[in-house]
Amino acid sequence: MLYDVNLHISYLYDTPVSGGRHIVRVLPLSIAGRQRLVAGTVGVTPGPGERVDHTDFFDNPMSAILFRNAHERLDIRMQARVHVDMPEPAADFSPRVTDLPEDIANYWSLDAGSPHHYTGPSPRLKDCPEIAEYARSIVRPDMTIRAIATAVCARIHKDFTYDPKATNVDTTPREAFKLKRGVCQDFTHVMIVALRSLGIPAGYVSGFLRTIPPPGKERLEGADAMHAWVRYWCGRVNGWMELDPTNDIPAGTDHIVVAYGRDYADVAPVIGVLKGYGQHKTNQAVDVIPVRQTA
Repeated sequence: MLYDVNLHISYLYDTPVSGGRHIVRVLPLSIAGRQRLVAGTVGVTPGPGERVDHTDFFDNPMSAILFRNAHERLDIRMQARVHVDMPEPAADFSPRVTDLPEDIANYWSLDAGSPHHYTGPSPRLKDCPEIAEYARSIVRPDMTIRAIATAVCARIHKDFTYDPKATNVDTTPREAFKLKRGVCQDFTHVMIVALRSLGIPAGYVSGFLRTIPPPGKERLEGADAMHAWVRYWCGRVNGWMELDPTNDIPAGTDHIVVAYGRDYADVAPVIGVLKGYGQHKTNQAVDVIPVRQTA
């Protein structure tokens, strides 16, 4: 699939702010065998005093921007053309949970894709006994890692209600779990905590979701803004795989990856600090448009 992706994030401040420093992660990744960024730009208005484009530890493209002058509004626009060619999942050669520690121990690297980064607590994801108990209730001793992740994904989708008004960006997994409501970030965080509690390396994927469903298909939840889903490690043979608990589907050609991380803190589209007072309003608009290709 070939897509044109347009993103607009705006911040409107009650009073002018200054001294802003931000990190922006909104440009889709190029991933061998998964997706290719054909072309893409990230524009910022007003123009920053300084801008440095580079990659972070997890190999995500990012822009560090600095504002010296006061401004009442900040607009971030991203335009990209992305080719997505998600292969069909291979046969399930993932181990059982009891055998997974050996596979993790034999992964002799701390590179960006190492499962070692995704096994324990991370900045926004602490251990949660309630979620751990919930995860254990789903698992049977004969299940493979892939079967466990699929079952946990389906159970969260069944037990939780998609409700944009129930939570906010700072809601913890424990709070979302008690509510059994939330958005893609909450579904994803709860599933990551659940998998890690079982000893399965799991991380956060930030990206975009196709906004126009194929003929005869229902529109997917979370398509009006940036989306989130789960990446989990299936051992040395199958490696990393991705599931979308908000929609109870494997990540496929409708999912466009922007960033990988341990949790939302590693992949937030915009983070930073500024000098000012008063409130601000934030709006986000996303369009993921399939491009008709001719032979």
